Amino acid sequence: MLEVRNVRHRYGPVQVLHDVSFTLGKGEILGLLGPNGAGKSTTMRILTGFLIPSAGEVTLDGRNIRKDPIGLRKRLGYMPENMALYPELRVEEYLQWVARLKQSAAPAKQVPEVMARCGLAHVRGKLIRHLSKGYQQRVGLAQAILGQTELLILDEPTVGLDPSQIREIRNLIKEMGQEKTILLSTHILPEVELTCSRVLIINKGRIVAEDTPANLARAFGGQGRHLLRLGVSEHMQEKVLARYRQESFVKIVEPAMQQHGPGAYVLESDPARLPKDQDERDLLTRVAFAEGWPVLEFKPADMSLEDAFVNLVRTEAEATEPVREEAAA
Repeated sequence: MLEVRNVRHRYGPVQVLHDVSFTLGKGEILGLLGPNGAGKSTTMRILTGFLIPSAGEVTLDGRNIRKDPIGLRKRLGYMPENMALYPELRVEEYLQWVARLKQSAAPAKQVPEVMARCGLAHVRGKLIRHLSKGYQQRVGLAQAILGQTELLILDEPTVGLDPSQIREIRNLIKEMGQEKTILLSTHILPEVELTCSRVLIINKGRIVAEDTPANLARAFGGQGRHLLRLGVSEHMQEKVLARYRQESFVKIVEPAMQQHGPGAYVLESDPARLPKDQDERDLLTRVAFAEGWPVLEFKPADMSLEDAFVNLVRTEAEATEPVREEAAA
């Protein structure tokens, strides 16, 4: 459906996108991830037609966005990170206005349908400024759906929401993905794992990884990571962390109580610093035994998309010098 081919972009002398290429198939939910300044915002501005790339092309069903920008924008719904709603309008008034702007074939029919789908029917008469942040995000999603929308581009749709609101918006996005194609940019990586069928990771203007969340976690989640659960109180946390950080072969040690319960820590060893002919598992547990800390559980840690993301970005940072990026990305 959507194809991006060798897209490059410059802001003056600064190259911010380098031969970005990817495809997005019909009915797919694709996650776009990257650290601040990676080029995500520039990419999304190009896809929505707000910015013309310095080189390369973007096509929707084979039609170049440059050649028919108005016609193609009718098929595209966009929810920017900072949604510019009109607080003095009521929900239904605002959506009727958006439907007319998008030249919806039957706004009188479509607006009520979209409000019902986004859980807005019971607040249709409320002023937008009186809505909670979660409901304002629902209005933002609703305006993106209106018209002849086939492709949704959502930039940080859950930013500023509490866990309950995030879950509600996630469910809405998954429901919309059953009949629309979606490109989702977010910093909340667990949401990507739960929502997206495929993920792109962009860093310093380049696509550095592309696969399913599970495959990325397996491929880049890191080796030598272990879950260690100790029979000690939470008051011992700083002492445990400090003790393991004294060991030169311990690359990372961090608390994991929220995910794995009391006394849980995730440790990652550095293979280059392991003593010769020594098993890292023995070394890691030996520290606990020497301190008199009961070892309740010790096993390989489950890898997550977040682990893969952090490792990829860290590896890129170590391999290359920092590249200036656009401030708005």
